[in-house]
Amino acid sequence: MLKPIALAALAAGLSMPICASAYAEPGTHNGRWSVELVTESGLCNARYSYALAIREGQLQLVSGSAGARVSGHVGADGVVGLSVSNGTASGTGTGRLQAGTGAGTWKVSSLCSGRWTARRSDTRTARAE
Repeated sequence: MLKPIALAALAAGLSMPICASAYAEPGTHNGRWSVELVTESGLCNARYSYALAIREGQLQLVSGSAGARVSGHVGADGVVGLSVSNGTASGTGTGRLQAGTGAGTWKVSSLCSGRWTARRSDTRTARAE
């Protein structure tokens, strides 16, 4: 049961307000990203890996548990805000992407929390479907 709950930590585990920089180019972070979550406290498994696609600032889950819902944005300046839910569990994460890598923190209610890292896994523009 904790495995689907940890998906809420996703991918990610990445909701914080997004303030897009007027100087950053839109779509800078488009593409596919590999995200790894490490649990630092709580009842979730120690480590999770997921794939996300970003297109024009919108996040989409590419791989993860069935039934998960992901909503999130990446600002042109790389600031990430993400909410994930799976059944009754939900989680949020915050962080930043830059130059093909990223990092931040995540939390699933009071169950578990930790840090996430990301790296661009392909440089082509991701397609949201």
